[in-house]
Amino acid sequence: MPAVVHEATAPAVHSLVSPADAREFARARLAALDRAGPPGAAVLRGTLRTWLTFHGSWDRTATELQVHRNTVRHRMARVAELLGADLQDPAVRMELWFALEWLSDDDF
Repeated sequence: MPAVVHEATAPAVHSLVSPADAREFARARLAALDRAGPPGAAVLRGTLRTWLTFHGSWDRTATELQVHRNTVRHRMARVAELLGADLQDPAVRMELWFALEWLSDDDF
């Protein structure tokens, strides 16, 4: 009879991809943001992260970032344009979330 092995932690999606491969994917996926004009790539990445955190809520994102909701809409439209991404697609949102999670502040 085979032994049952219990792990202290549950497996996570992050463990499916090596850290180096994850960083490489994330840099490539978000590279187009570096071509952004004002307000700049860092602001667009931060807005994207906050917007994803709040499940696409314009108002909650605006409140968190202390900007008008139309500013959030404008920034997210720019993100979608630069990345060539349909932000209404849950698979795209998930991909972008992981890309943001796989990068550290040192990667920018």
